[in-house]
Amino acid sequence: MQSGNDTRISEFLLLGFSEGPEQQPLVFGLFLSMYLITVLGNLLIILVVVSDSHLYTPMYFFLSNLSFADICFTSTTIPKMLWNIQAQSKVITYADCITQMYFFIIFSGLDIYLLAVMAYDLFVAICHPLQYMVIMNPWLCGLLVLVSWLTSVSHSLLQTSMVLRLSFCTEVEIPHFFCELNQMIQLACSDTFLNYMVMYFAAMLLAGGPLSGILYSYSKIVSSIHRISSAKGKYKAFSTCASHLSVVSLFFCTSLGVYLSSAVTQSSHSGAVASVMYTVVTPMLNPFIYSLRNRDIKRALKRIIGVPVM
Repeated sequence: MQSGNDTRISEFLLLGFSEGPEQQPLVFGLFLSMYLITVLGNLLIILVVVSDSHLYTPMYFFLSNLSFADICFTSTTIPKMLWNIQAQSKVITYADCITQMYFFIIFSGLDIYLLAVMAYDLFVAICHPLQYMVIMNPWLCGLLVLVSWLTSVSHSLLQTSMVLRLSFCTEVEIPHFFCELNQMIQLACSDTFLNYMVMYFAAMLLAGGPLSGILYSYSKIVSSIHRISSAKGKYKAFSTCASHLSVVSLFFCTSLGVYLSSAVTQSSHSGAVASVMYTVVTPMLNPFIYSLRNRDIKRALKRIIGVPVM
């Protein structure tokens, strides 16, 4: 069998949602709107955090990094899809497909690790409030973000290098709106056993680990809140982590739902539609969740636009 670089496969076809030509303007307008809302909303969060000294805390440092990751996360997939719709083309070159997959893995992984880091931050804030500033010092915060980046980049390099060794024959249609790792492996005509082993092992280790950390942190948080005697104290503690809990639930429930449902139905089209939830909708909703449920963000927004803060 020929090696991956000798198969003469220079491009793939992104089938997307396989809508008729008359529906393309609607799909284009819908995804353009969601993309612009995502970028502008997350940029606003970053601007608010950077411009207001009251928000120079570990929680908002991690939030600004999450907003940056969300902008990059959606930017790896949506612009190419919009370009293809506008150009009435489904083509993506082999190099662009590999590049897209590489950056998608980086920023999707970065989202997961940052959510886990933010859960740890909340755990320290609620369970060890008197030691919070000592534990969550600037050095540790920077280290946690750096480790998240290094882990994401290393994981992406591993998965991408594993795909580069694969051979692709005549089947070049990707039933998705971006070059997703699992879809690329399924298209290969060479042996993919090692790829699947690496992919599943990395998923259990690099996604299961942060998820376990998040669940452990919230189990301790709930236990600490339960021990608070006053109802006002319980409400204040819960409101501190409500925004993060909403984002975690939305991201993990939608992403896990996509992969579990695709494993059961084996419908690539339905998987592509469902993937919109965690690749587009969740990053778009994050700024609204944090701004609407967070008093500090709302006060900072009012200061920026010149509205008196009560």
